[in-house]
Order: sequence, then structure tokens, then C-alpha cells
Amino acid sequence: MPIKSFEDDTIVQEIPLEKEPWYTIPHLRELNLIILSLLMYSGTVGYDGSMMNGLQSLTQWQTFMKYPTGAWLGFINAAMTLGAFITLPCQAWIADHFGRRCCLFIGLFFCALGTALQTAAYNQAMFILGRFFIGVSSAWFGIAVVLITEIAYPSHRARVTALFQCQYYLGSILAAWVTYGVRNMSNSWAWRIPSLLQIATPILGVAGTILSPESPRWLVSKDRAEEARSVLARFHAGGDLNSPLIAFEMAEIEQSLSLEREAKNSSSYIDMLKTKGNRHRLFITVSLGIFGQWVGNGVVSYYLFLILETIGITSVTQQTLLNGFLNVWNLILAVSAALIIDSVGRRKLFLTSCAIMLASYITITALSGSFAQNGSKPTGIAVVPFLFIFFGGYSIAFTPITTAYLTEIWPFALRARGVALGSMTIYSALLFNLFVNPIALAAIAWKYYIVFICVLVFAIVTIYYTYPETRRFTLEEMILVFDGKDGHVSLLPEEKENNQQTDGSSKPSHVHMESLA
Repeated sequence: MPIKSFEDDTIVQEIPLEKEPWYTIPHLRELNLIILSLLMYSGTVGYDGSMMNGLQSLTQWQTFMKYPTGAWLGFINAAMTLGAFITLPCQAWIADHFGRRCCLFIGLFFCALGTALQTAAYNQAMFILGRFFIGVSSAWFGIAVVLITEIAYPSHRARVTALFQCQYYLGSILAAWVTYGVRNMSNSWAWRIPSLLQIATPILGVAGTILSPESPRWLVSKDRAEEARSVLARFHAGGDLNSPLIAFEMAEIEQSLSLEREAKNSSSYIDMLKTKGNRHRLFITVSLGIFGQWVGNGVVSYYLFLILETIGITSVTQQTLLNGFLNVWNLILAVSAALIIDSVGRRKLFLTSCAIMLASYITITALSGSFAQNGSKPTGIAVVPFLFIFFGGYSIAFTPITTAYLTEIWPFALRARGVALGSMTIYSALLFNLFVNPIALAAIAWKYYIVFICVLVFAIVTIYYTYPETRRFTLEEMILVFDGKDGHVSLLPEEKENNQQTDGSSKPSHVHMESLA
């Protein structure tokens, strides 16, 4: 049975087009306010990275932690990542069996526990244990992007999903400026206050967690179709159970899940290897997770103070100020890119991002090498604007698109596990970075940047040849891009002939998502 596009059977003509902005429509306003609250959960990881950057500039924290360096400093930073990595497989199983929302409540518990331990720490072990539990909470919070994707209004889905990871910088900004504000405190509250506020962004997600509906797709998968229909009707059609849009969405969801069952797609990780389409998704998931951490951003995110010291910027005030402004810059660009994700497309943003990062990293490497040889202050300062350019490039694609892309390419049966696997890959790459980066920077300084230049070149080639464009597809229609005949999807003969794109992927002949905007 073919999966239909929005314009098949003149469905678009039956959908009342909304002339007013979404925020003037009560049911869409309610839904998007809930989603706005859920977006805050991604700020947990951003807060942590920026906070640890700031704390390393504070003598108060350095004294408490006994001036950690090298592998020990890497372990302290990695404790949070380790907690997330260990938890992710369990998170995916719970999300599939008990629903998306319960994962968020579990995350809130571990976040409160970790924050309390870290803030009240009286020795290094207690501080590190608190960081571990913060990492556990961030793994549970990761399911928020799946819930957002599955409850979002169809024409809003790509943008709100892309906005999820942008809130990473909201957490980063909060941590950067809090750390700047407490830098002159003479006691341990200089690092305890930033530790306490680690729970700030998750608290903003509590309202959305309580008010959010359960995923309609999860409800259908549990044979609770009428509940799913009620959720879609309430939030997508203002309560109209007979809306053509709701009829279409329910038919598409039920059809897609039926096809997955016919194809015997279970929710086991081994199913990621069984079909050509799933193997393609798996390659993208793993490679994108690696690229997201190995293009040089890991050095700047957690060890900015080390980079600044190699170019002669050693003042605590200057380091914390740069950290604060860098995160504001990143947030602006990431949000801007998220809002144009459907008009520009994923591939163009990814490739543009890599090109900008490559050019700026080559320049940073050259300037850093020159400063190391001649010690010229202007040469060292010249690195700073290129750090902004580099992170601007990263923020226009890898921040908003990575999680959104991984969420949309996997079918429902494997979506939670696909996102979890992507996160595990990201955290694995991050763990490597957190341990290796401080050692490498201490040993070879700026020469280490050459590694990231090579990774960026490889990323450009990989993305160009293997990452398909996915804009203007519904979640259920992604099967057209990756599975084709393997997904039991049939197109009319004329559609098969006209829907081949230059990048080799298939695309429905109709532009349907914009019709609902």
C-alpha cells in the first residue's frame, strides 16, 4: 500500500488554510508553548560545557579540585558524558515501552540529585559524582526531541525540532555569564553558585512535561488509536475530530506502522543492519555523531581557556567575557539557521557549515603557529575573531540539524533507538575528546589543530556523497528517501520518473508541508 503525499486525493483542498499567524490560533499557541518548554531540556549539556570552561578559569575551583591537568582534568569533564553514555540504551527501551514523557520525569529526578551533590560537594569525589548524575539526567532529557518531533504541527516540525539543540547555547550563555558574575568572589560559592544553577534550564521544562500529550505515534503503536486521534485533533485541529488533516495524519501513521510490522521491523538494535535503508540510516547516525564532536568544536567547548592561553590571553576577566559573548553569538546563528531549515535544506547548511569551519580552522592554525614562534600579541589576538567565525559555521548546521536530522530519518519502530545511538556516538566521540584534547594541547599545542582540518575535509566529502536531502517530507514519508521498494512504497509511474533528484534521493512530486503553514 503506497504512502500518500499531502496532495494525493485532493487532501489539501479539504484542509482549511489558516491565514492568521500560528500564535493567534489557540490550539497551535498552546502546542507551541508546550514545545517551547520542552526545548529547554537541551540546555543542560550546554550549561555544563560552558560552566566547566568558566570554572577552569577560577582560582577558587582550581584550588578545590587541586589544579587538575591532563588526563585527570579530562576525567572530571568526562564524568558527565560517561553518565549519559551508560544511560542511553535504557532510555530508549523505556521510551518505547512506557512512553516518551516518563523519561523526562526520570531525568528531572537525576538532575536534582546531581545538582545537589555537585553544589554541596566537600571533596573531589562528590563533585565528580554530581557531574555523573547530571550526565544521567541529560540522557533521559534527550527523548524530548523525539516527543517534540512526534507532537509538532506538520508544517512546524522541522523548525521546532531544529530549535531543540539550539537551546544548548541558552544553557551555555547562562553558565558563561553566571561564571563571569561570580569570578571575584573569594570563597567556594564562586563555583557552587554555577553548580546550583545547573538545574535552571530543566526547571523551565517542567511545565511542558506536565502539560504535554503523549506521542500520538506511540499511542497508535500501543493500539490506543482513539487517544492518538484525540491528541491530534486537540492540538492540530482545535478539537475537530472530523478534520481532514486529522484523518490524513491518522491514516498515514497507522499505514506506516502497519508497513513496519509487515516488514517485521522491531525495535531491536540488530534491525538497524537488516535492510539497505536502515544501514544507510545507521551510517549517517554514526558518522554525523562523530563529525559533530571531531570537527574541532570539542576543543573550544570545554578547553577554551587552554586555547586562549596558547595565544597569550590569560586574564580571567577576558577569558570569561569571551566565553559569554561567544555563546550569545552561537545562539543567534543557531536559531536563525533553525528557522530557515525547510527553505534552505539540510545538505546545503551542512556543506556550508563545514566549508566555513575548514577555512577558519586553517587560519586559526596558521595564526596560532605564528604566535608560538614570534610571540606577537596582535597575532594572538587575531585568532579571536576566527574563533567566532568557526563557531558561527558550526552553529548554522551541526547545532540545529544534527538531532533533528537523526530524529526524522528513522522510522517509528527504531526512532528512539536511532536517536539514542546517535547520542551514544556523540558521547563516545566527546569522551575521546575530553580525555585526549587536554593531553594533546599540552604536548603539541596548536599543531593538534591539523587533525581537525583533516576531519573537516573528510566530513565534506562524506556529507556530499551520502547525506540525502529530507526537507518537505513528513516523518512517515522518509521511507521514500531511504527504503524505496524495500519499504513497500509504490509511486505512480510518472512520479517515479519525475521524482529523482540530482543527489540520487527520491522526492514526492508535491510540495505539501508549506501548504499547511
